[in-house]
Amino acid sequence: MIKAVISGTGLYTPPATIDNDELVEAFNQFVDLYNDEHAEEIERGNIAPLQHSSSAFIEKASGIKRRHVIDKEGILDPRRMTPYIPERSNDEHSVQCDMAVAACSEALEQAGKTPADVDAVIVACSNMQRAYPAISIEVQEALGIDGFAYDMNVACSSATFGLQAAVNSVENGAARSVLVVSPEICSGHLNFRDRDSHFIFGDACTAILVEREENAKEGQGFEILGTSLKTRFSNNIRNNFGFLNRADESGIGKPDKLFVQEGRKVFKEVSPMVAQTIQNHLKALDLSPENLSRMWLHQANLNMNQLIARKVLGRDATDKEAPVILDEYANTSSAGSVIAFHKYKGDLKSGDLGVICSFGAGYSIGSVVVRRR
Repeated sequence: MIKAVISGTGLYTPPATIDNDELVEAFNQFVDLYNDEHAEEIERGNIAPLQHSSSAFIEKASGIKRRHVIDKEGILDPRRMTPYIPERSNDEHSVQCDMAVAACSEALEQAGKTPADVDAVIVACSNMQRAYPAISIEVQEALGIDGFAYDMNVACSSATFGLQAAVNSVENGAARSVLVVSPEICSGHLNFRDRDSHFIFGDACTAILVEREENAKEGQGFEILGTSLKTRFSNNIRNNFGFLNRADESGIGKPDKLFVQEGRKVFKEVSPMVAQTIQNHLKALDLSPENLSRMWLHQANLNMNQLIARKVLGRDATDKEAPVILDEYANTSSAGSVIAFHKYKGDLKSGDLGVICSFGAGYSIGSVVVRRR
């Protein structure tokens, strides 16, 4: 029987950063400009004035302190508030391809492998910068991998869903090894003019190499004990941008063509679902929460992660048991739990157990239980 292991991980972090104070300053400038431009309508009571944001509000609501982004200047321009990412010619690598190649190169180096050892690439993330050709096939070409590739999107759970697909390909013999890559340019679909969400996202790219246990170096990486996926439809996190938008001009530029969510409903509905999914997954593997040394959770909201960990463990988790990276990276959608795994896996000893868990729009939840080799 072929067993799959995670033998390497990689991370690309954009060099530009925006801390909360910078973001709030730009947002409040936009608010003042808007209120001045609409002063008469506000005076008549036809529209409500926009309200300022604050760094204290952001950190209390989310735990986020700063974020990495592809472009800083466009976001902080109060008259633009959108990243400026120039289009490239069709003869150039796309932005997501460049991010993916950087993350994949680190994952391959960590595993002691080359592109010649890889048979497949799965690009799994919330938003692709084009419909086709697939970003994954472009990454495959850029790395020089002979095999197959495809894109997939399950929003914030894309990486864990991609991991299960990679495990299936390895264990059924379709591939010796698979790269799962999540190039998340979340700043591209964030409404930086929305007080309730302008601070949520950052940009990053992760890569995971999944390969046959027999081909991995002895004692290296993590054995994948099992994967568990769950979805349930909800409109509480949504982005309606798509190729049909041009078919109805009335919707062009409307807020729903960017990220929108009902945050309180998401918190209330998703948290217990995630905890129950992890508990059920552990039970199916004849394991219990007490067996866990680490929980690499989706990095969207600190309060949410603390609640989920408490429900799973029956007590508050320590920072070591449930590490946090969202203070540095903010929410990077599907990349978040993998960033936590990448940065906080090196200290685990042989036999230690952990769970990589992502959750988000869909709703979608992915749980991957691993054991240090």
